[in-house]
Amino acid sequence: MVRHINLFASIVVISLSSQARAAEDFFHHNPGIFVGYTHAESETEFTFGFEYEYKFNQEWGVGFVYEKINDAHHGDGVTVKVAEVFYHPFKNFRVGAGLGEEKIGGTHPHIEDLYRLTASYDYHIGDFGLAPTIAVDFIDGHQAYVFGVALIRPF
Repeated sequence: MVRHINLFASIVVISLSSQARAAEDFFHHNPGIFVGYTHAESETEFTFGFEYEYKFNQEWGVGFVYEKINDAHHGDGVTVKVAEVFYHPFKNFRVGAGLGEEKIGGTHPHIEDLYRLTASYDYHIGDFGLAPTIAVDFIDGHQAYVFGVALIRPF
């Protein structure tokens, strides 16, 4: 009988400590630096930028993305700005949907509307997160595929 009580007490302590740990892992602010590549219309170009997510709770967050693709559109350069809503169906995984704009530089600069779908998975390394990310941008009947990794420092 004493063994059963000890076993039950151990299970309760482990459960409570894992719940406390899960609460400790939750951070509202999640800024990051992104590096990767964007593939659009048979061109693949280096992409870099910043991202930020504010998490309301364990499941929902909102954020924005700013990306720069210097050599896109035959060297004219592209800037992407997106506001997104994120859903975290389970720990470390998120999907997002957003809208924003693609600003094309060069001699005839112009702005296009952009819709984005995103998926990423966070690997935690100490106080940082490493998030391989894939996104699909829908721009004026065309798609651009963004692949990369974000280094995130939640707080």
